[in-house]
Amino acid sequence: MEKRYSEYSYEELRNEVAQLTEKARKAEQMGIINEYAVYERKIIMAKAYMMDPGEFERNTVYQIEGDPAHTFHIDYMNGVFAWGYRINLTGSKTSDKEEALPISMLGKKVSY
Repeated sequence: MEKRYSEYSYEELRNEVAQLTEKARKAEQMGIINEYAVYERKIIMAKAYMMDPGEFERNTVYQIEGDPAHTFHIDYMNGVFAWGYRINLTGSKTSDKEEALPISMLGKKVSY
């Protein structure tokens, strides 16, 4: 049975990210887009467990890596997930539904 990322040491997570990155590169070269996408998601999750959730603050807005058209407002934290909502370029919520993003998807703090 495989260990959960939460049970990995920092070094094991680093090795996992390196292995997944290599697998993703190979899948991309072979044109297997679905497999590439799966590896990319796993990399995001592994990187989230390498970060300190304490660095992210409630009621704060952060950039979203790879999505320059939106920012993310954190309502609360639960482990390595930030729960809140996306904000579009006009400053409006994109949905009334709350969503969770791994903290590795969050970039710099946004100040208005």
